[in-house]
Amino acid sequence: MYAEGTADMNEMIVRYPFLPSGEKETSLAQIKEKARNCYFPAFEKVLKSHGQDYLVGNRLSRADIHLVELVYHVEELDSCIMISFPLLQALRTRISNLPTVKKFLQPGSQRKPFEDEKYVEELKKSFCTAAQKLYCRELTMRSLREWTQARDKLVSADPPSRNRYRCPVLIR
Repeated sequence: MYAEGTADMNEMIVRYPFLPSGEKETSLAQIKEKARNCYFPAFEKVLKSHGQDYLVGNRLSRADIHLVELVYHVEELDSCIMISFPLLQALRTRISNLPTVKKFLQPGSQRKPFEDEKYVEELKKSFCTAAQKLYCRELTMRSLREWTQARDKLVSADPPSRNRYRCPVLIR
């Protein structure tokens, strides 16, 4: 349940960089509002209610990792948003200090930064190039199918019409 909650919020955040510029401001306001008033208070309440170090009992779970990832993403959009959530801050610190996570968060690791405008433009160019290639291939295949259908129609026609064209490719 907790992992699904983080996934719902994360979906809004992942889509954010790819939105048209006119929609970004509204989306950012919605992300901040949901984080401040819905998601983060709920997670803060869970941590407070059972007094444990993690969301599920006192053991690290996938939900904790997803939540900390979400916290990092939201902080990249608005660094002040976590001020009201001390238990989430403590969870982030606790998980970020685990040796493998700490190593992953270091500069030069495999961690990918949040998508910026430059990344989005590069991705759009890649998609456009790939889409153009796919479209050209589809046109080529369509032309080949049409040509093959015309050839087959001509070959199946009666011999006098076939002799009119005298093309060795069309005569089987």
